[in-house]
Amino acid sequence: MAGRIEDYALIGDLETAALVGRDGAIDWMCLPRFDSPACFAALLGGEDNGRWRIAPAEAVSRRCDRRAYRGDTLILDTVWQTADGAVRVTDFMPPRQGVPRLVRLVEGLAGRVEMRGELRLRFLNGQVVPWTRGVDAHTVTAVAGPDAVLVRCDAIPQSGGDESCFSLSDSCIHSTFTLSAGQRRAFVLDWSPSHMPRNPRGDTTELLAGTQEFWQQWTAKCTYQGPWRDAVLRSLITLKALIYAPTGGMVAAVTTSLPECLGGERNWDYRFCWLRDSTFTLSCLLRTGYRDEAVAWRNWLVRAVAGQPDDLQPTYGVSGQRRLPEKPAGWLDGYEGSRPVRFGNAAADQLQLDVYGEVLNTIYSAVRAGIPIDHHMWSVVASLMGHLERHWREPDVGLWEVRGPPRHFVHSRIMSWVAADRALRMARIAGLRSSAERWRGMRQAIHDEVCREGWDAEQHSFVQAYGSRDLDASALLLPKLGFLPPDDPRVHGTLSAVARTLGDHGFLRRYTDGGREGAFLVCSLWFADALRATGRREEADAVFERVLDTRNDVGLLSEEWDPVAHRQLGNTPQAFSHVSLVNTTFALHGTRSEARRRPV
Repeated sequence: MAGRIEDYALIGDLETAALVGRDGAIDWMCLPRFDSPACFAALLGGEDNGRWRIAPAEAVSRRCDRRAYRGDTLILDTVWQTADGAVRVTDFMPPRQGVPRLVRLVEGLAGRVEMRGELRLRFLNGQVVPWTRGVDAHTVTAVAGPDAVLVRCDAIPQSGGDESCFSLSDSCIHSTFTLSAGQRRAFVLDWSPSHMPRNPRGDTTELLAGTQEFWQQWTAKCTYQGPWRDAVLRSLITLKALIYAPTGGMVAAVTTSLPECLGGERNWDYRFCWLRDSTFTLSCLLRTGYRDEAVAWRNWLVRAVAGQPDDLQPTYGVSGQRRLPEKPAGWLDGYEGSRPVRFGNAAADQLQLDVYGEVLNTIYSAVRAGIPIDHHMWSVVASLMGHLERHWREPDVGLWEVRGPPRHFVHSRIMSWVAADRALRMARIAGLRSSAERWRGMRQAIHDEVCREGWDAEQHSFVQAYGSRDLDASALLLPKLGFLPPDDPRVHGTLSAVARTLGDHGFLRRYTDGGREGAFLVCSLWFADALRATGRREEADAVFERVLDTRNDVGLLSEEWDPVAHRQLGNTPQAFSHVSLVNTTFALHGTRSEARRRPV
């Protein structure tokens, strides 16, 4: 049975990732990319859908005694204390050089401990049992269709001679061995296309040292030195691990179908890149000294949106691919019975007008940061604005990708205002002065309409959609986006109404929803931002610290939090949550204040 969502730690190689449970099991990993089919899918089914567990034989049914990342790295150390001694398992994935590689290093710390390993490879998202055979005493291969895995281990001298590392039975690769203090055994899993020769190389000691050096050098670039630095740095490491290095695109999470409500149907595939995160992501990376990653993200965005402006999608694949067909996986029972399990995401085909504002706000933020913009990018600005001028009055599905009839969502209108505002600010630089008056008129028209149609005088708050009384936490972004100043009475009214209506044990839900999902962590962080902007600093700090308390033992945040059951919910680790954690840290204790935007 899979563990709780908060039981999992992340390891990765900057192109894919794995989740390691407190019981020593890797229950989720996709190969060779984030969006590839999983070869370990026990997280969404059972152990027969693929997992790899290494733990003391006497600890088959219990969790480890302690675990932690090794300093500021993505190397995970897990320690068990048994009646016979102590043992440590170190899990990591070296930054990709050729094929993906997963290393599990087992070391005896004290006494003498019997260890047991069970490796169940299941390709194609837990469906396909591969053909497995032993190559020699220390090597096993598993092949099915396009996938091939080679697993090898370092031998340990035994009194009875050189024993085999593995035994094969029940479609499982078993390994049983005993470690004394000072002894160790390393297991290395390599994936490759099945038609390619497999020739694994690399000393595990060197792989570990190289991985540690990579992360130490990368984290040394972090420029933030304020409060909660450890939380900020762990979030940045997590975000780096979610970036697909070949393209610079950042996936929203490494998982699919972890539920927003246990037993419910809101189970989505988050192994793709969302435009809605783009400005916040760029800001997070630039603020903390990671300009290379910010430029790579901006470049991914520019490539992904290339084409006709009416083809703009809310989400794309890590390589910028547009087709992300959504299919149910009937062979998987779902996390704690939450079905259906989905691979692919139909949100790619939805109309979300807010993404035009996100793209233009990201370009504007890059310009402000001094990131060069070529001539082609200026034509993209004009093209997107031309389309939005004609279509901003249309209904859409909104920020939260509601799967229902299109509506006139207030946030979508506000982001259309953001698009016009940022385009207007860039007009002089881009040589688009002839369009400036139209954009200025468009900006004013949207502002007037939102303040008229999106405002509920009785609740003294902006609402989710025109003609609705439902509230939406996205209204907390009004001052952050520059739509209204923080001291505007309508901002204060909305802040109070949202807290009163959407508040849940000190956290915030996204919108009025009958309590069918957990509190959305990003919304709680937006609440802290808004409190700080309106001068309520102590309250903002308290909200922020409550969110920090939802991190698991190794500092990871998921998408949502159940404030009653005290459990993480949703896909994990969630990029949006970690991006917002970093940005809220700056909002509360940034090293420099940002000048308020002046009207243009």
